[in-house]
Amino acid sequence: MTEGWGDGLPLIPPTEGRVRMHLSKSGRFPDEVIAVLLPLRTECTVEKIAINAVMAGAPAESMPLLIAAVEAMAESKFELQSLNATTGSVVPAIIVNGPIRHTLKIPFATGCLGGVAGPAPAIGRALRLLIRNVAGQVIDITSQSTYGTPGRVAGIVFGEWEEKSPWAPLGERLGVKGDAVTAYGAMGTANICDMIGNTADHFLQMIGKSLAYPGANGFLPSSQWSETLVAINPVWAEVIGKAYPNIEDVQQKIFDYAAIPIDFLDPAYREPIDRCGRLQADGRVHLIQKPEEVFVMVAGGMGGLHCAMLHSWGTCLTTTKPVRMPA
Repeated sequence: MTEGWGDGLPLIPPTEGRVRMHLSKSGRFPDEVIAVLLPLRTECTVEKIAINAVMAGAPAESMPLLIAAVEAMAESKFELQSLNATTGSVVPAIIVNGPIRHTLKIPFATGCLGGVAGPAPAIGRALRLLIRNVAGQVIDITSQSTYGTPGRVAGIVFGEWEEKSPWAPLGERLGVKGDAVTAYGAMGTANICDMIGNTADHFLQMIGKSLAYPGANGFLPSSQWSETLVAINPVWAEVIGKAYPNIEDVQQKIFDYAAIPIDFLDPAYREPIDRCGRLQADGRVHLIQKPEEVFVMVAGGMGGLHCAMLHSWGTCLTTTKPVRMPA
């Protein structure tokens, strides 16, 4: 802690034996450079990942997942340097697909975004320590986040309930079959509640209109992209999937509903939004610039009634990487 390696919570000492155990589960050489992490442009080796995983309490078996997550966050299109320095409250959310969800007990059902006793918070914390200790994101030094977010302590790590999804897994739709991690720049999580609806179009309308609040980063004229992530509970997903078996139709519906009249925004927004081509002929502005930027997945409890939305920061692009298990 005196070295500034911590986040304020207790750390497990990274003894040689503990680090060696984590390295043995990685299937990689300790000095292998996985990525160069920004803003400090520091080489992130397998050994550094192991050290931070030990300190966070992440299980040794999570090393392949942690390595894949680092690879995803280090992709240039993910804009890790900007993410680490912004005034926004963005945090890399890690979505897990494939059998490794079961192996590592990654939550994807009831309480998947927080409260499940399992390794996901420790895995998320390991990534947060890496971003702090290796990438160099430190409040008031390299990070100017106005508020931050609880996700900057334990991360956001959860899985997709693939077995309940009427559509292909998110990772597969983003190019990776089987074990995969997807890094998404999330501005925290927010709840959508609907205790009245019982049709696909009702649910999709509620989701789309809930996403489109005027202060969302996606409405900023300066936003290069406006991806958004929606985790739909299995009860709603079954209803929606029967009406719309093609995920592209679901994305299109949410895209259509996630729009507001330009008059909802301050007049100062009209000219720059019009200039960048986002003001539609009907006077509306879409939160999302393309339907394919709506990432839909199935997760959450069977109680239904709720949906989770994770708005994008608007600058980083989602990346997906395979989790390579050791032979």
